[in-house]
Amino acid sequence: MNMTVGAYEAKTKFSALLDAVATGRTVTILRHGTPVARLTPVANALDGDADAVVEQFRKARKGSRLDGLSIRELIDEGRR
Repeated sequence: MNMTVGAYEAKTKFSALLDAVATGRTVTILRHGTPVARLTPVANALDGDADAVVEQFRKARKGSRLDGLSIRELIDEGRR
């Protein structure tokens, strides 16, 4: 069972949405009609194979390089 709510409604009815999620429902939050977040029960969020998730991360980062940038430079760039 899925629910869809706007961002304003999610903000004003957050407690009720958490109650719905606690009963097993999934809530999708929209901003200007575009899905931006999903509230899911913890059991559903934790389902899955951890090894498969790690492998997906490894595939996603394959070929990514820092090209000589230091961690400090990346942090400073993110703050701009």
